[in-house]
Amino acid sequence: MKKQKLILISFFFLLLNINPSLSKDLSYSLIIGKPQVTDGDTIKINNKKIRFSGIDAPESFFFGKKQLCILNNIEILCGKLSKEKLIEKIGNQVVNCKIEKNKDQYSRLIGECFIQNESLSVFMVKNGYAFDYPKYSNGKFREHQIYAKKLSLGLWQMQFEYPWIWRKKNR
Repeated sequence: MKKQKLILISFFFLLLNINPSLSKDLSYSLIIGKPQVTDGDTIKINNKKIRFSGIDAPESFFFGKKQLCILNNIEILCGKLSKEKLIEKIGNQVVNCKIEKNKDQYSRLIGECFIQNESLSVFMVKNGYAFDYPKYSNGKFREHQIYAKKLSLGLWQMQFEYPWIWRKKNR
C-alpha cells in the first residue's frame, strides 16, 4: 500500500514537471455550486461573491442607480437585461469558477466561471451582454466583442455607455 501511494505521488510530481501549466493552475482555487446571479458579471456561490475577471457588464444597481441604454428612443434597463441573460444561460446548472489569488477593490473574489467547459464570460461578451474590460483583460475577450459588435448582438444594437465610463459619472 505504501509503495502504491509513493508511486502515485511520484507520478503527480512528474506530471507537474512535464506540464508546467498544471502547476500554474494550482495557484487558483475552485468554487463549484449553483449560483445566485447578482449582475451580468457577478454571481454568488455558497455566500461567496465572484466577479468575472476581464469583463464588465452594465450595472443593475450601483449606488442606488440603474444603468440605462436607448433602443429606438426607448430607455432600457440594460443592467437588468444583462443580468437576466446570465440567469437564463445558467438556468439550474452547476457552475465552476476558477478563482484568482487577488480580490478586486470591493473585496470580491475574481475568477472565470464555466458551465461544463463553456466560459460564462465568453458567452456574455460574444452575445453582446457584457464587454471586454481592457483595463483588466489584456484583450482576452476582444475577439468575442468584435464578433458581437459586427453582428449587432445584445447591447450593440442600442446606444450605451461602457459600464466603467457610466460608473465614473454616477459615483
